[in-house]
Amino acid sequence: MAQQETIFGKWAKERGIMESEMKRSISERIRQGTNDPDQEKQDQGKAIPCAGEMPTPEEWLKYVVEKLKEDGRDDLLQWHSER
Repeated sequence: MAQQETIFGKWAKERGIMESEMKRSISERIRQGTNDPDQEKQDQGKAIPCAGEMPTPEEWLKYVVEKLKEDGRDDLLQWHSER
């Protein structure tokens, strides 16, 4: 049975990169946000629940999906999954 593609794999494929590179890129953006001099950006990063000091790409994605659902923006999730 073929393994189902992850959203990280889909995004990577769209950019012509490996899934691991996609996750590294997301991790770097998370790191930049939590270390940004702008306190609002730091607070946004700190709002993401995580097991370690910094959210993983998976923890970030889970948070984003939950936030979209909370805000009644499920339509954005459906739109992306249909592409």
